[in-house]
Amino acid sequence: MEDITSKYIETPTGYLMVLTHKDNVIAALSALAEKEDIPSATFFGIGFSGSATFGFYDFDDKVFVPKTYKDMEMASLNGSIAWQNGKPSIHAHAANTGGDYDAVGGHILEMEVGTGSMEITILRHTKKLERKIEPSIKANILQLN
Repeated sequence: MEDITSKYIETPTGYLMVLTHKDNVIAALSALAEKEDIPSATFFGIGFSGSATFGFYDFDDKVFVPKTYKDMEMASLNGSIAWQNGKPSIHAHAANTGGDYDAVGGHILEMEVGTGSMEITILRHTKKLERKIEPSIKANILQLN
């Protein structure tokens, strides 16, 4: 990802990020976390997704089953930023709607901004939080200690 400095400003509680056409949402949030050394955070946003790959977790096979949607209005994006193995760990969920006004939603594996923009508010927390794999379900779990 290119330098993201022009894509966000600092606020009293964290940051406001505005992404534009073709920006990778997960990569931008990761880059922000690294650049600003964010200990942990909660985020929420709205905008237009050119491409969003959702993943439904199959607990039997312990993998995400992906499904990609194109050109959708993102009615709601929310999630958290933590750390895992020295790198940012982004956990994001969204609800998107298409031109038929039917909604799809769930865990976001990848998301790219469409022809509009995406506005994301990041609420910075003071404590550094980590994610660890829970062996029984092979899924990342946010640790509070």
